[in-house]
Amino acid sequence: MSLVFRTLFVIAVLFMSSPGFSAAPPPPGIDIAQTVIKMALEEGVSMDDAVDSMKLRANTLNFKLVAHQPLSKELEAQGVKSRRMEIFQFCDARIANEMVSHDMNFAAYLPCRIAMVEDQKGKPWLVMMNLDLFIQSAELPAALNKKAVFVRDTLKSIMEAGASGDL
Repeated sequence: MSLVFRTLFVIAVLFMSSPGFSAAPPPPGIDIAQTVIKMALEEGVSMDDAVDSMKLRANTLNFKLVAHQPLSKELEAQGVKSRRMEIFQFCDARIANEMVSHDMNFAAYLPCRIAMVEDQKGKPWLVMMNLDLFIQSAELPAALNKKAVFVRDTLKSIMEAGASGDL
């Protein structure tokens, strides 16, 4: 080991062990439950009714169902037993385009998803990301912020229709 390298190594060790030095603290823990909105399906509303209601409400509000992933059916095809789990992806393409044009990082959150899952006891739920967390921290221009709030409210309305079976 060269003298220069040994000297730098000793300085680094002394610096890192000094009382004033501390490594960056780990990021605070995130309670994943705080990052989502959940709605239980009301008594008497079947999961199929919830799906029909969400699709109808989305159509009424001009949000397009752009994808549907019946994950539990895929698992079943692989021989894995699971509770019902489906992902529905909704989008207003024009608003999505504006968000991504403003900041390409928004592309990672598109399209907007609502999951329908059964919990451990077989109770059906609708779950989506809590968009308030992103809207508050995004620092959007006023007009784009208004559209983000519109998207949030539309998705909540789609979830509410599904949870209540509102046709």
